This record gives sequence, structure tokens and C-alpha cells, in this order.
Amino acid sequence: MAPHHRPNRTPSRRASGREWHAECVNHPGTVFTRRGKTYAALAAGAAAAGAVAYVGIVDPHNRGSLFPQCPFKLLTGWNCPACGGLRMAHDLLHANVSAAVVDNVFLLAGIPALLAWFFWRRHTGRPLVTRAALVVVITATIAWTVIRNVPGFPLVPTLYGG
Repeated sequence: MAPHHRPNRTPSRRASGREWHAECVNHPGTVFTRRGKTYAALAAGAAAAGAVAYVGIVDPHNRGSLFPQCPFKLLTGWNCPACGGLRMAHDLLHANVSAAVVDNVFLLAGIPALLAWFFWRRHTGRPLVTRAALVVVITATIAWTVIRNVPGFPLVPTLYGG
């Protein structure tokens, strides 16, 4: 295996974003042209827009919709921590926040909170993920899974039809 070529820099100088990008993208054996990167970004954006449009148009609350069933729920009979996430996204796309809360309040509050935390950590130059943060996220996820499956718990994802 050929040794990886690194640009000549002094140890005290931190690589700029452009140098790091050039070093990673132009690694020997990879061929990413500017046009190729643009097409890849456009394709990813189009796929994401198509997925959001599909979730907005097709109602996952109906049992006959073409959304896959949750494998965790199929195996255990329990709602997983993300069960109701598609229904929540559909409700948010239709500006129905109260229905989104019922479908999955954990994701509704957790995703923006995690994103804000990651951006804050990145802005302050700290590591994005710490051991303590990972323990908190895993513990909260397990607690949410147990609590939402307690009989009588009011926030259960809604399904229409028989």
C-alpha cells in the first residue's frame, strides 16, 4: 500500500478547511471532480426532497400506506423509540403540532435539542460527542421506550383503519 501523501505543514499550524477538504477528497485513488461533487450534492438534495414530499403526500397514519412496518415492533410488539416518527414528520409537514406530539414527542423535542447541542459544541470547538452525552442519550432512549409502552400511556402513535 502506498504511503498517504500529506502536505508539508509545520506542527503548530492547523490545517484550514480548504486544505483538510483537499487532503481528504483528493486522496490517491479517489476521483472527485468539482462537477462530480456538484452532481452528487444535487442528487442527494433531490432524493431528500423526494422523500420529504412522499412523507407529506402519503399519510402514514393509514395502514394501507406504502411505509414499512417497524422491525422492532414486529419482533417485540413494543413501540420502539422512533415509532411514530414518520407520522410525526407528516403531521409537522401539515402544521399539526398537537398530532406530532402524540405521535412521538421524544423525537419532536430530542432531534432539535441534539442538533442545537451539536452546533453549540462545534461552535465552541469542543468534541461533538462525549461519553457522558452518549450515556444520557442512551438512557433517555431506553427510558422513553419503556415509558411509552406502559399500558394506558396517552402518547401512542395513531393509526387509522382496520
